[in-house]
Amino acid sequence: MRFTPTALALSLALLTMSSAGQSQRADSQLDPRSVAMVVKGDALRRAGDFAGATDMYESALAIDPRNRPAFIALGQTAQAQGLPGKAIRMYREALNLEPNDLTALADQGDAMVQKGAVNKAKENLAKIKGLCSKTCPEGNRLAAVIAKGPPPAVLAAQAAPKAPAIGEDAKPQKPE
Repeated sequence: MRFTPTALALSLALLTMSSAGQSQRADSQLDPRSVAMVVKGDALRRAGDFAGATDMYESALAIDPRNRPAFIALGQTAQAQGLPGKAIRMYREALNLEPNDLTALADQGDAMVQKGAVNKAKENLAKIKGLCSKTCPEGNRLAAVIAKGPPPAVLAAQAAPKAPAIGEDAKPQKPE
């Protein structure tokens, strides 16, 4: 009689802990609805509907925020739209989930070159070479992009002289 309340409390705690562990999924297991939305988004992106594809990928991430392929696809969509900064950010999210993802590293390096950050892209290439025991297609693709260099518009913008800040004149004026 004296141990009944303690035994009941202990059994209730044990029952609660064991049922909580059964309802969780493994980290590597993605929600099937999220995976299906990524597939739909891929079809929309191939058809040229970038806005619809972006909506599908973002919906997939709302269902399962651990969906790394959705982050990579969002980055590829942003890159196709000429938004390398957004693409780099999406690839970074994918790399936060899996730091050794070769596709995310290569695509992020490609976006960095597109933005003009060739040295950062070379760092990604070094990571890829460190992860691959032999040559891998991601490394070869990124090396080719780095060798080609940034687009001419980025080179011209980097070479242009700095404009004066708002409110400043180009030439200092003498007081009269």
